[in-house]
Amino acid sequence: MTKLRFALAQIDTCVGALKGNADKVLEYASRAASNNAQVVVFPEMTLTGYPIEDLALRRTFRQAAWDTANDLARRLADDGLGSLYVVVGTVGTEHSTQKPYNRLVVLHDGVVWAGYDKHFLPNYGVFDEFRIFASGDRSVTMDVDGVRLGFAICEDIWQEGGPVADLAERNIDVLVTINGSPYEEGKTDTRLQLCRRRAAEVGAPVIYVNQVGGQDDLVFDGGTFVVDADGTLLERSPMFVEDLSYIDIDSAAATQKPADIAPEMDPDGEVYTACVLGLKDYMVKNGFNGVCLGLSGGIDSALVATMAADAVGGEHVQGISMPSMYSSEGSKDDAAQLAENLGASYDVQPIKPEFDAFQKQLDLEGVAAENLQARIRGVIVMAYSNSKGLLALATGNKSELACGYSTIYGDAVGGYAPIKDVFKTKVWQLSRWRNKALKEGLGLGALPVVGYDPNAEGVVPASGELIPNNSIVKAPSAELRPEQKDSDSLPEYYILDKVLTAYIEHSEGRADLLAHADFDEQTVDTVMRLVDRAEWKRRQYPLGPKVSALAFGRDRRLPVTDAFRE
Repeated sequence: MTKLRFALAQIDTCVGALKGNADKVLEYASRAASNNAQVVVFPEMTLTGYPIEDLALRRTFRQAAWDTANDLARRLADDGLGSLYVVVGTVGTEHSTQKPYNRLVVLHDGVVWAGYDKHFLPNYGVFDEFRIFASGDRSVTMDVDGVRLGFAICEDIWQEGGPVADLAERNIDVLVTINGSPYEEGKTDTRLQLCRRRAAEVGAPVIYVNQVGGQDDLVFDGGTFVVDADGTLLERSPMFVEDLSYIDIDSAAATQKPADIAPEMDPDGEVYTACVLGLKDYMVKNGFNGVCLGLSGGIDSALVATMAADAVGGEHVQGISMPSMYSSEGSKDDAAQLAENLGASYDVQPIKPEFDAFQKQLDLEGVAAENLQARIRGVIVMAYSNSKGLLALATGNKSELACGYSTIYGDAVGGYAPIKDVFKTKVWQLSRWRNKALKEGLGLGALPVVGYDPNAEGVVPASGELIPNNSIVKAPSAELRPEQKDSDSLPEYYILDKVLTAYIEHSEGRADLLAHADFDEQTVDTVMRLVDRAEWKRRQYPLGPKVSALAFGRDRRLPVTDAFRE
């Protein structure tokens, strides 16, 4: 036989939830068998969840994971699925050193068959695998009904040489790679081009199965795909949802027949959906059913509230308007309209009484008096969180976080920050995209993310929009003093975000920045000074989904002294 049907099981796993993850493997394997699949492929570290970080160093956990793999193999056989070849990831042990392995195993005929250990252990950005795992030292192939499969795990295909180079000499028919590759904007095409190069190298189709779901500040987008030996795209699974797709491979054929190819997503829709999925899974995996947040009438809180309503439904969103003596009527109206559009609960808690009480004792002036207002609001938000069991959301964006334009223990309070890796100009883009998507039929709550109901039509507000247009077009302001505008303290966002992108995401120094035709020296020095001096604030900010190449907290610690600014 030269034909094999592969099932591509793009699933959401939970770190440490061995039984739950194994149950999901059994469920998807059963579905795959009913569709005549012979091999079903799951993502990296399926049984343990990913990334497990130092949990891998716990001997008892590794033993429990191994027992789970053995038990799952028996359960598959007991359910009449023993003939399936089930490719899963787990944690193994290097017995001479007792260090863990990032391992791929194949479950078949009631036992754990071939094992393959990840060779290249990433130690950059969000990854810390080199410290935790031992490195594998051999490539692995397996014949399944006359078709020779070669295996790799995620980073093994990103590096030159190693197991892929060895497999290129072993006449394989298919390269199967299991992955836990986190989302970042623009990465989907990078993965595709990479696999096209690997397909040409091994002279065979490449199956790339990726994890989906959120884990703390990481979002896994799925986007599983298959390319032929000549690089032709044969299959692509939808992003951000669990999915079981199929591809038939005929090792005797010069080219393979395409299967289902999901359409590419709008770039802004991608980022928006990643943020929603990150929030939704963070809530699920930490036991929260609802959120609370301050609604100021501004664009940041409006976008965050809309994301929350897409994640868990507007009825589970508690908005809190906390007007001060400086809050405009327009802002209060915009906040109320947003809550109505989302179907969110909405309370008004004026802060002037508390502010006056503090001022009788403290008599603060200037920035201290401004920050006092923000801190009173933070106390109110956290009071709602504690009393109602809600996840408090921080609403700051990446531009503000970069420049320290936030108040510690004020607007920086919260358990999760959905747009902390989204620049201000992108906040406006995402808001416009979401309103546009509503007009195109994507109702509130119908966003395709893990756990959504594909038959749900979503809610369409009577106003015909989700985020009030006035929140999008008005000049941003913290409204902590009369006539205040963000541009009083920061460069205009359209230029600020360009400088921040170059300095943070492209790692350009002062000389590089000054070489830009549209960056003047005063702006460059101002932005660099603000960014470098705000690291202490960023270190205290809540987790939020990483959606860019370089996110604060996970990927990079910027210098805090002038010595490194050049």
